[in-house]
Amino acid sequence: MKLKGIVFLCSILFLASCGAKKTVVNKENPGVVIVEPEPVDLPSVNEKEITKKLVKKNPNLNTLTIDYIRKYAPIAVKEMHEYKIPASITLAQGILESGKGRSELALKSNNHFGIKCHTGWTGDSVYHDDDEKGECFRKYVYPETSYNDHSLFLTQRRRYAFLFGYKITDYKRWANGLKKAGYATDPKYPAKLIKIIKDYKLYEFDKISKRAYSKEILALNDGESFEKPTVIQKTEPKFYEVEKGDTLYSIGRKFGVSVPVLKKLNNLKDNTISIGQKLVLN
Repeated sequence: MKLKGIVFLCSILFLASCGAKKTVVNKENPGVVIVEPEPVDLPSVNEKEITKKLVKKNPNLNTLTIDYIRKYAPIAVKEMHEYKIPASITLAQGILESGKGRSELALKSNNHFGIKCHTGWTGDSVYHDDDEKGECFRKYVYPETSYNDHSLFLTQRRRYAFLFGYKITDYKRWANGLKKAGYATDPKYPAKLIKIIKDYKLYEFDKISKRAYSKEILALNDGESFEKPTVIQKTEPKFYEVEKGDTLYSIGRKFGVSVPVLKKLNNLKDNTISIGQKLVLN
């Protein structure tokens, strides 16, 4: 009886220690989140003029696709200038993968590119049937963040690196290159993208000048450039105690953290802080 009691006690202690290890791991590596700044105003990229001419020539074009282009073409162009991905490709992918912005995933979570949670994601999420039942997908506050996350997805993975050797106006090579890199399992994926680009003349957006467009963004937003969404790999939290004369801006500059990120990390609704307040820095 004593031997059985000792074995039983050891088993309990072993299981308890395993549980403790899991808790420690989660504490030290809580995961990845994205801080989403409020989108800035974007200038026109002639999206209304282009689509108006298209509809005049072909009244049978899908109205939902036309509406999607008018709404998201400026975002696709902004992403093109930042990450060197053709606006036509990004826009065609958004149209195709979001069901013209009407898919459940796009409507409920502003996720236009079917970006899954991936390992370590602890931001907002939704569950949706895709390759498997009940898969985890990222949820965004703004569709603009979905576009930016899509750009990061392509630029930060080695298998897509060869695409950036193609001309930004060569949408056909980009479409076929995405399939070659394993972006989609559908063998007709490149043909679908190319057809959308041709039918709706999305290649016109690849011609928008970066210099002129950037100046227009500044003019629309009182001279302030836009701030990108920030990906945070959360680790053991670091704190700072607010001292007299501190502002979120001065603290941010001191520790290399932007004001929107500080506000997100500390659940602040405005820039008000008080002496002695402890702020999370990461």
